[in-house]
Amino acid sequence: MKRQQIIVAGTGVLLLLALYFFGQTVPPQKKPETSERGAQGPAISRPISTEDILQSSQSKLTPTQLEYVTRLQHAVVRGDVKAQQLNASRQLAAFWRDSVQNGFLPFAYYTAEAAKLENSEKSLTFAAQLFLGELRGQDNPAIKSWMATNAKELFEKALELNPQNDSTKVGLGASYIFGSSAGSPTEVMQGIQRILEVARRDTTNMYAQFMLGWGGIVSGQFDKAIERLTTVVRHQPANIEAILLLAEIHQQQGNKADAIKWYEAARKLVGNPDMVKEIDQSIQSLR
Repeated sequence: MKRQQIIVAGTGVLLLLALYFFGQTVPPQKKPETSERGAQGPAISRPISTEDILQSSQSKLTPTQLEYVTRLQHAVVRGDVKAQQLNASRQLAAFWRDSVQNGFLPFAYYTAEAAKLENSEKSLTFAAQLFLGELRGQDNPAIKSWMATNAKELFEKALELNPQNDSTKVGLGASYIFGSSAGSPTEVMQGIQRILEVARRDTTNMYAQFMLGWGGIVSGQFDKAIERLTTVVRHQPANIEAILLLAEIHQQQGNKADAIKWYEAARKLVGNPDMVKEIDQSIQSLR
């Protein structure tokens, strides 16, 4: 089986998880141009810039909204410039999060800008996780690269403050894996090596094991992916994402009995009717 097939199949996992956590009923592939939740970025084939992101997002605002955003963008005056910039970034992040549909990209950007100004490990890792959380569902290469670059920068800044944080190290490695250009083997392996550093030192770190499982999928090492994800489920029996990934890998490899076993295990853990329906359809297609 080609690596691309299993990666595409992973969108089914993303849909099921979206149904579980957010009650979403529209599959990611149905969304225009991009697949990341709540974000529709500009369709640009060349490398994308932050200015591209903001201009595209602002072009969809009403005149009143645009006036508000513009005022905040130019709110910094003489005095305590850093405090003013931090306050403006927080207000802009809140605006794009709460007042605009499909405003994830500018929301994440301004959250990141505020985190850099605050320069605390907590705020930097929170902002980094925002980008990382969306990378797996993003299929626009230009936007994916932009998001990955932001995630890496934030994780690296957090590591400067606390070099011993294993979760941050794993997050940085995952940013390389999911942000790789067309599944670039070099970038993927760079990410895997960073995570392996943690996993070899602490075999009980299930976050590292889980991300190595995803890394195995992206790099085409499906047997290793199954091994890692099975370890995760053994230690975390309610980890629905790991269970669904196992189901999808087995399904795509033609191991129907194992795929059904994992789908049924996932079905027992969910209460979302739409997700149950999707799982039942997957099971039925295998019988």
